[in-house]
Amino acid sequence: MLLNRYIWIVDTLRRYGSLTLAQLNEKWIASKVNDGQPLPRRTFMTYRNTIEEMFNININCNKSTYEYYIEDNGDNTFSTHINWMLDSMSISDTLQNSQSVAHRIMLEDVPSARHHLPVVIDALKQNLCIRFSYKSHIRASLNEGIVIRPYFVKIFKQLWYVIGFNVADDKIKTYALDRMSDLTILADKPFTMPEGFSPQEFFKDCFGITTNSNEPKEIKLRVEPVQAKYMRALPLHPSQREAVVHEGGYSVFTFKMRITYDLREQLLSMGGNVEVLSPPELKMQLKEELKRALALYE
Repeated sequence: MLLNRYIWIVDTLRRYGSLTLAQLNEKWIASKVNDGQPLPRRTFMTYRNTIEEMFNININCNKSTYEYYIEDNGDNTFSTHINWMLDSMSISDTLQNSQSVAHRIMLEDVPSARHHLPVVIDALKQNLCIRFSYKSHIRASLNEGIVIRPYFVKIFKQLWYVIGFNVADDKIKTYALDRMSDLTILADKPFTMPEGFSPQEFFKDCFGITTNSNEPKEIKLRVEPVQAKYMRALPLHPSQREAVVHEGGYSVFTFKMRITYDLREQLLSMGGNVEVLSPPELKMQLKEELKRALALYE
């Protein structure tokens, strides 16, 4: 019940930008989270402090207008975290209160988050190494005793990954949490994050979870009208730009990205709705993949 109230306060301030306590109280009374009682100032202050401790979200007060607002530190990642957290919690709350129609709600099972994510997050908080066994899709045998310094986690296509420094291989690697087993935090192996290391910078020029050391390329795609609508709604990459919209309906999108496995797979999944115009090497790689696929049906 208290968690719902915390979510409601953050979500309301986020949506309205700033509110006085009286204005917030009006909306509180009209909402479903209260127990028929107003929100006393003392209770609000207690909730405010708890929100800061639990979620690292600061609710500040403009002393000239007495309006409360969520502090924006100018970091897009911070805003993304708030939105993702609130959306996830809101969905969780909705599902918990929808038992009568549970048989009509279809969900995807993401076991990696349930089993391993809390352990990895705990290691991130303490800057401690982790050890685990790993079953790669490209190796037949189980790789045991892997030790990494976990730098950050990333979700992609409903799967969680941890990216960290592999001590034995002396390089940064990516591991899917759903392929791990025997995961352990090594309390006797603390580490220090590299100075200036940024997860956002690490994947800046990449789509998905795969990366490489190649230089980013200027990529140009010819996209059919319906697919273009999807790409406008959900851009493939922050560098996406819609350069041309032709009278015939198709669009030309440009990007600056590294050519990676995940990018090729994404473009192939779009079928005939997308044509690679440049660079030539990406166009050739996709042609070879399509030839191999067609050969299976000859």
